[in-house]
Amino acid sequence: MFLFMLINTIMLFFLKHPLSFGLILLMQTICTCLTSGLMNLNFWYSYILFLVLIGGMLILFIYMTSIASNEKFKFNLKLMIFTLIMMSISMFYSMKMNLNINDIMLFNTHLNFSFSLTKYTTYPNIFIYLMMIIYLFITLILTVKMTKFSHGPLRQKF
Repeated sequence: MFLFMLINTIMLFFLKHPLSFGLILLMQTICTCLTSGLMNLNFWYSYILFLVLIGGMLILFIYMTSIASNEKFKFNLKLMIFTLIMMSISMFYSMKMNLNINDIMLFNTHLNFSFSLTKYTTYPNIFIYLMMIIYLFITLILTVKMTKFSHGPLRQKF
């Protein structure tokens, strides 16, 4: 999951179309919520986080489709090659690690339920918080850059 999120983050630098940015943000949101739910063994927090982030992304989607409604969506050859290379490296890496899914499932059944009742700011969960803070900060920066008052459809007419 972490490698997929890393590949998505790197792919963000190669994209130019606003709707492809939205697709990457959607994939990052899903990965963040799944990771948060799997680490805490409680998906309520992840579900609420997903709904809030998707609500904000729908507003951004409506705004971007009004701006770039007639812009063509082109596929970048460098991005496709980069994605294939990164996916093959990650598959090779995961095969090299020799992780067995049965061992992982057995480990999850032996976890104590009290782990899910720990606070969200303890050691293993602080990384989820930091990831969400960085994600929300990047989303804030993108939103501010898109809604500058001197440019775009939200500018003042006088």
